[in-house]
Amino acid sequence: MARVAPAAPPLHVVKPAAEPPPEPGPAPVPVAPPPAEGELSEAEARRVDLAWSAAMVGSLALVFALLSVFGGVAVPVLLALAMAYVLNPIVTAMERRGLNRTLGTSVVFGVCVLVMIGAVLYLIPVFREEAVKLPDFFRRASERVVPQVESLLGRPLPDLLRQRMTELGAQASEILQSAGPTAARLVASFAGNTARVVATLLGLLVVPVLGFFFLQDYPQLVGLVKGLVPRRAVDLVSRRLSEVDDVLSAFVRGQITVGAILSVLYGTGLWFARIDLAIVIGVIAGFGNMVPYLGTGLGVVLAALGLMLSWQGPWQLAAVAGTFVVGQMAEGLFITPKVVGDKVGLSSVAVIIAILAFGELFGFTGILLAVPTTAILKVVLSVVVERYKRTDLYTGERPAP
Repeated sequence: MARVAPAAPPLHVVKPAAEPPPEPGPAPVPVAPPPAEGELSEAEARRVDLAWSAAMVGSLALVFALLSVFGGVAVPVLLALAMAYVLNPIVTAMERRGLNRTLGTSVVFGVCVLVMIGAVLYLIPVFREEAVKLPDFFRRASERVVPQVESLLGRPLPDLLRQRMTELGAQASEILQSAGPTAARLVASFAGNTARVVATLLGLLVVPVLGFFFLQDYPQLVGLVKGLVPRRAVDLVSRRLSEVDDVLSAFVRGQITVGAILSVLYGTGLWFARIDLAIVIGVIAGFGNMVPYLGTGLGVVLAALGLMLSWQGPWQLAAVAGTFVVGQMAEGLFITPKVVGDKVGLSSVAVIIAILAFGELFGFTGILLAVPTTAILKVVLSVVVERYKRTDLYTGERPAP
């Protein structure tokens, strides 16, 4: 028989002793990654925002200083820049569709000229017809308003008040009847000063010419401004300028559109109510809406006066009231939210205070620039407050050693 080899003894594997768990130590302090190339740290961004805010405030102060000292030169330039700013989105959209910018600018200006000529040719006869009614309007007001008020009050007015209102109506009628010859004499006397005529005509002619070139070179102007900004701060400054652009575009384009829509709405409603001077009252109430409550208040007062003079029954009162109620509801619920939105973000009280303050300081020009200037200052203030809320002084945190 064959012999069987004995089996090999089993191998015993010796396991190493388990290492004791490491004692817990202090948690590692998170270290913020360094800013990537082109990005700004919090301290750098704060300095850039503060410098941008100071530059915006200084630019606004320079604009008002130039208007006060060199109004004859500054006003045409500012009007041309405003024209280029308003029309730039249209030309840019045409350029994206492949149209040359110079050709697009020419097309836009040509359309604007045709629209203005058509509007003037249409509105001059309308306003002339309405102006012819003004003398009779004030004469009838002095004769009919007093009896209407007395019938509403149930008692006669004092003789002095009746006499003054009659004299006021007669004087207003006489003034309006002599307005044409007076205006002609003023134009003749103004034309006698050759230098003033030349300066005024040049100012009026320069605005569209400058506007055309500013609109044509608008991308180059924006690029020139951005080219002066430090390279690391371009993105942040561009974002801040975009915020200002949102506010200004919402105000300029939005308010003009809202005013035009409300003018048509009020004018149509008052014309349907057979109110004298319906178009004039509608334009005053519509574009006066840029100052909160002013346009509506003037429109209601003028419409009420016209209603007294052309009373034909209670349906007129219902039509006039419905016109202003529907106009205000449409403006508050649909027109302004859809056209302007909440980008301007200025309360009615802030707008009224701004108009009063700037009007007192800079006159009529200040009234025109009050709301856009206040909107820009609001953006600047929001940026400063945003940076302040990120400081250790506001959060109460101690800076890292």
